[in-house]
Amino acid sequence: MKTIQDINFKDKKALIRVDFNVPLDENFKVTDATRIEAAKPTIDKILKDGGAVILMSHLGRPKGVEAKYSLKHIVDEVADILGVTVKFVSDCVGEVAEKASADLKMGEVLLLENLRFHVEEEKGDEAFAKQLSKLGDVYVNDAFGTAHRAHASTTIVAKFFPENKCFGSLLAQEIISIKKVLEDSEKPVLAILGGAKVSSKITIIENILDKVDHLILGGGMSFTFVKALGGKVGDSICEDDKQELALEILKKAKEKGVQVHIPVDVIAADDFSNDANTQICDINKIPDGWQGLDAGPKSRELFHKVVMESKTILWNGPVGVFEMENFANGTIAMGNSIAEATKNGTFSLVGGGDSVAAVKQFGFENKVSYVSTGGGAMLESLEGKVLPGIEAILN
Repeated sequence: MKTIQDINFKDKKALIRVDFNVPLDENFKVTDATRIEAAKPTIDKILKDGGAVILMSHLGRPKGVEAKYSLKHIVDEVADILGVTVKFVSDCVGEVAEKASADLKMGEVLLLENLRFHVEEEKGDEAFAKQLSKLGDVYVNDAFGTAHRAHASTTIVAKFFPENKCFGSLLAQEIISIKKVLEDSEKPVLAILGGAKVSSKITIIENILDKVDHLILGGGMSFTFVKALGGKVGDSICEDDKQELALEILKKAKEKGVQVHIPVDVIAADDFSNDANTQICDINKIPDGWQGLDAGPKSRELFHKVVMESKTILWNGPVGVFEMENFANGTIAMGNSIAEATKNGTFSLVGGGDSVAAVKQFGFENKVSYVSTGGGAMLESLEGKVLPGIEAILN
């Protein structure tokens, strides 16, 4: 695996695909700069070597050129984080971009305009990728969040740098972390899968059953399993058409010697609201008119025990409706357990939109081993798919 550490960038212009698709408020100010901060080590290394940096990214889902999606809005934020002046150019290809790149001096940083202002980007257009390739001497992919898309800037452009392409440090770290869970893991290995639906996690479950020793199934998806096993789940979220599949998963897990842990009790509410009346019930005896919205105290205790016995942990999905304060305690307890295990030497990887949001919200970011930056890309990696953006560098 060739990374930026294998290249000396002295007198070279690095064309870097970053993921600066960051949230902006109504005044176009960045509200969460995590993705920009994540790219800093790669950019720093290239500048320190004596190279120059050309950054390309998308922002949002524009329909053609839309001012609100211009990357000019983030120039000041990028400059603050990098601690250097950042130049901006009003296009990512063509004469204006080529001139800005040609004029760029070593030690300088140039940010190109939104790639998605051109439909060719998402189509993976080869001629467009070739135009992008003219801007740099070395291609660096550091955008894990888009590595599952075969877009011009994430995959196709790599063809034009047969010898001069590599992974940035963020993308390399993502690959290593996922490999550490799926291939080089220290046993026992635990996967915690939460979220609302079994259907969205089927391929992940099927792919990881050969690699884990324990599987915690929490959150809304647990009710499909409980109902399939004959329990009463009241008005809890449940995929009735997936009950047979749930039983099949449990059967497969048993055949492979994987211990499956489902919540034993829940905090149930009489309405999907933070102000609803609540009661603690056994997960298989939820009364009609009530719905389970969080893991109960016995479940948290059970999960804590499993977490503390594990040496490798993957956490994908919350175990309750953590967005509501009164139903966040199960997810917070899970975070505390994983943080404690990590402190004791366990490797913990958190990935997938909602669990990442929970980890940030409750301050566990620096208490786990690694927090993945890519939602869809992370899920496809866990499903065992080779991501086009990664394959393009390896080939």
